[in-house]
Amino acid sequence: MKYGLNGKLEATNGNGGKLAEILIRASQLVRGMDGCLLYMVSTDSENPDLVWITEVWEDKESHDASLKSEAVKSLIGEAMPILAEMPSGSVELKVLEGY
Repeated sequence: MKYGLNGKLEATNGNGGKLAEILIRASQLVRGMDGCLLYMVSTDSENPDLVWITEVWEDKESHDASLKSEAVKSLIGEAMPILAEMPSGSVELKVLEGY
């Protein structure tokens, strides 16, 4: 069964665009990693500082391996100072089917 995550990150006031840009760079980075099927970055239509991330991976191990990448760690470090609050965790999804 595929492994999915849906999460949201809120940037400090006025930094939603900067946070989205960092996450878009993350999407380009993980695109080439083994097991990544989807890494989608979206902004909230009502709150410009709220960014949603939807991920689908072949399995949890592939996702966990991506977090060990030095390039991914660097982007996480870049995003942390502009977060309004610490990430509270993503919702794990049971991916049944999709295209």
